[in-house]
Amino acid sequence: MATVFYQNDANPSALKGKTIAVFGYGSQGHAQAQNLRDSGYDVIIGLDPERGSAKQARADGMTVVAPAEAAKRADWIQILTPDETQADFYESAIKPHLTKGKILGFSHGFSIHFKTIEPPKDVDVVMIAPKSPGHLLRRVYTQGGGVPSLLAIHQDASGRAHEYALSYAHGIGSTRAGVLQTTFKEETESDLFGEQAVLCGGLTSLIKKGFETLVEAGYAPEIAYFECCHEMKLIVDLIYEGGLSRMRYSISNTAEYGDLTRGGVVVNDQAKAAMKEILARIQDGSFAKEWIEENKKGGKNFAALREKEKQHPIEKVGEQLRAMMSWLPAEKKKAGETAKDAGPRAVNA
Repeated sequence: MATVFYQNDANPSALKGKTIAVFGYGSQGHAQAQNLRDSGYDVIIGLDPERGSAKQARADGMTVVAPAEAAKRADWIQILTPDETQADFYESAIKPHLTKGKILGFSHGFSIHFKTIEPPKDVDVVMIAPKSPGHLLRRVYTQGGGVPSLLAIHQDASGRAHEYALSYAHGIGSTRAGVLQTTFKEETESDLFGEQAVLCGGLTSLIKKGFETLVEAGYAPEIAYFECCHEMKLIVDLIYEGGLSRMRYSISNTAEYGDLTRGGVVVNDQAKAAMKEILARIQDGSFAKEWIEENKKGGKNFAALREKEKQHPIEKVGEQLRAMMSWLPAEKKKAGETAKDAGPRAVNA
């Protein structure tokens, strides 16, 4: 059972007087930086001043300085740039200024666990990983709440790494909800598995295969979209609110019986065996090596895969149907919209 920490466990003053430099102002960067600032911490943003995200940071009232200068000034260095660019960014901007006594922070363990970044032994290396997208982390904080985070310590050079990490978690609001103790290994491997096998890879494949099955059987693509994609949010919201039992309580008896008797036929022991294989490739570093090599080659295969998925019929039908949904924000209706258009995503959340 994981240890959970709350407000009373944290010492907010542990980071008072220290400068926290947040590198990256994407999904997590903007939220963590603003929450820390509003909690009374001294925060600067390490970005090329000419980047669009730097201009947004200044508009949000943040102090923006060049990455190397931010690393030089900082007592806490929080790297929230994309996994695939972190190592090069660390070498060029962070490493020369990562001196004894500083704290190196992450919100995902990829670079440390797979050793693409190897910090010196005389600094604290910690992780505070919010379990939500950045916009939700920010919104819930402004409403007086918080979202849970994971906490891990890789190096405790100061003897106070845990205290500092919990103080940071307090600053972003996570001690209001609960901060779970973990390790860099556990967070990284479980996070990658969840993304690949269930939350993203597994879910999108399930949606597409269901859509294709109905369309190939002669049903209207619009009907298939509603049944296999649109209504997914309704089910997931119920599960989020109260687990599988809450969802099953809320649906019809017919739907629940179909769930209990047919779900395991589709996602069965064969699927579980495939999941175990995916997990093994994460654990032995094969996936990390593949992803690092993909980016070294310019990400051409990744780009081709992304473009192919945008052309799937479910995306075209979905875009047409969402255009008729007046309650959806206009910018969220288009198929293929990505956060990458507004700047790099920071961490997996």
